[in-house]
Amino acid sequence: MSSTNKNYALIVAVIASFLTPFMASSINIALPTIALEFKANAVLLGWVPTVYLLSLAVFLVPFGRIADIYGRKKIFTYGIIIFTISSLIAGFSVSTEMLLIIRVFQGLGAAMIFGNVAAIIASLFPPGERGRALGISVTGVFLGLFLGPVLGGFLTQNLGWRSIFFLNVILGLLSTLAVLRLKGEWTEAHGEKFDYLGSLLLGLSLVALMYGLSLLPGWYGFYLILGGILGLITFFLVEKRMASPVLDVNLFKNRTFTLHNLAALINYCAGVPIVFVLSLFLQYIKDLDPQTTGMVMAVQPVMMAFFSPLAGKLSDRVEPRLVASAGMALTALGLAFLAFLSRYTSLAWIVSGLVILGLGFALFSSPNTNVIISSVTKKYYGVASATLSTMRVLGQMSGMGLALFTLALFMGNVSILPENYDHFLLSARISFAIFSFMSLVGILASLYGQNENKTP
Repeated sequence: MSSTNKNYALIVAVIASFLTPFMASSINIALPTIALEFKANAVLLGWVPTVYLLSLAVFLVPFGRIADIYGRKKIFTYGIIIFTISSLIAGFSVSTEMLLIIRVFQGLGAAMIFGNVAAIIASLFPPGERGRALGISVTGVFLGLFLGPVLGGFLTQNLGWRSIFFLNVILGLLSTLAVLRLKGEWTEAHGEKFDYLGSLLLGLSLVALMYGLSLLPGWYGFYLILGGILGLITFFLVEKRMASPVLDVNLFKNRTFTLHNLAALINYCAGVPIVFVLSLFLQYIKDLDPQTTGMVMAVQPVMMAFFSPLAGKLSDRVEPRLVASAGMALTALGLAFLAFLSRYTSLAWIVSGLVILGLGFALFSSPNTNVIISSVTKKYYGVASATLSTMRVLGQMSGMGLALFTLALFMGNVSILPENYDHFLLSARISFAIFSFMSLVGILASLYGQNENKTP
């Protein structure tokens, strides 16, 4: 494969990897402004980022499989187009409900993009170069996370929250031009059938789980969560008998693949509520404007963007699971810092916690991806990439679900006002304490994910 095409692939991967986290992180800064315009309560407001993550989770594995069958570049390109069009429409939303519906389509497009980035890189780069290439592509993710709060805060304060979506339209057009210059197509599963039943079961199960979390502690929430769990068990049993499953569950017989996916699930579960909760804390409790909030929140992704390529390169030389485990340990420490939030917490304390978290996420992400992709054969790169992305999104979704649950438990369906600030702070502290403990469990999953022969 020519070096020119590899360079184009890296450019496409960085731009595409930038898009979805930029959208996710920038909109969090705008949430108080959206709440003011649409008169949305705290729980409904939490669904603005959550419904996007839910849509991502539902569509990631199916479109990873579709990409393996019909072409990764083709699905990737269609995803960028859908993401761009939905971003344009979202900018003209007239209610919270309309915005939530459009966010579903944004998540669909993002699933087609994000589920194929690592697979395209793995298809072009041999194992000895793959860690560095994945590290560079993950830099796009962290740049999106970095610029999301900064640009999101600037745009919200000076041009209004709708300008965030319009900026994504411009980025989407640039991404489309970039991917059209990439030569080649990859269809290692060409000719195989697509599993509609498995895709439907997976999607319905995930929707039931996430919506159930949002309804807790009500009984309907428990029923939906139970239904979602039973649906996932049924999905697993159905997939074992499918000749051409949407997700080959035999992949999970590989301990390396399984445990490192579990570690990714935990890592992203612990990570995503940081932006959501801290953004509300800084603007409501510390009374910072959106632009200043964005600058503070940018500390974490700056660390991630700087150290991620180094971590990826390190994972080509040192056993990746050890690097990823060290990253998870730092994540647990950073979250422990944030578990002590109060009205009097200094910005220096918050920034210190974000620095530790940024370094932790950087050390974990690309080495973890390197281990997972390298543990399967080339035919399953698309599914493995999409499975990893699904673990990330499921983690983010579960983290948001837990954050929303604690908000609902201690605040109820009310707006965040001075009279209930103490309840908000209690829910924030409990959330961060839970996520810190979960990260300690994630260290074990990463450490015991020993390398095995590729499967299936």
